[in-house]
Amino acid sequence: MFDFKGKNVLVTGGSRGIGREICKQFAKYGAKVIVSSRKLEACEKVVEEIEREGGEAIAVAANMGKMDEVMNLANRSLEECGYIDVLVNNAATNPIFGPILNTEEKAWDKIMDVNLKGPFFLSLRIAQKMIEGKGGSIINIASTAGLRSWPGLGVYGISKGAIVQMTRQMAREWAGGNVRVNCVAPGLIDTDFSKVLIVNQALREEALKTVSMNRHGVVSEIAGLVLFLASDAASYITGQIIVADGGGMC
Repeated sequence: MFDFKGKNVLVTGGSRGIGREICKQFAKYGAKVIVSSRKLEACEKVVEEIEREGGEAIAVAANMGKMDEVMNLANRSLEECGYIDVLVNNAATNPIFGPILNTEEKAWDKIMDVNLKGPFFLSLRIAQKMIEGKGGSIINIASTAGLRSWPGLGVYGISKGAIVQMTRQMAREWAGGNVRVNCVAPGLIDTDFSKVLIVNQALREEALKTVSMNRHGVVSEIAGLVLFLASDAASYITGQIIVADGGGMC
């Protein structure tokens, strides 16, 4: 059920953190992985890691906030592999931290372009080929910030809330084409992205007050969930938002 031999997997935001671990785990279980992020050099480092461990991967740089690069990523991936079996929309950004009253239009646009517009149109391009072919699986990485309010993460949370609804709509419309679309909503995970909340003791303690397991998560705990949703073990699961937050939402 967890054999990905012969499968092609595209992962955005794949050069570090959760995305990097997702790439490595898919390759470990036999998939050919397209590693994508803004910087080609960073992607190539992950490809080298995968190849050293006997896996297969290629690097394709793309800024998810620029539509020409998003379309190039889709086209290059299809050219290189012929077909994409699994798409993981993981890339995200959050250049601001603070009350929404301080939000500038430039920051809003950047967050929405990278976190929502890019994944939306990349999914459309890849899903069209999936529907015309043998189907596939799309996994969107959201956040618990898209399911509840978090101080300082207002616009980021709004973008992730939109990803949640995007998941449901895509799942509804594409189920007939054998395309499953699901979403993972991580809580506090130990990555560079959430470093400010983990390194700062006061912020960490405040964040963990509502976490039943009283600890932050690690990237392998999210990667494992993504592999499950992409696998045959999850063949009857679509349109679902799976929260991985140590019991923070319970």
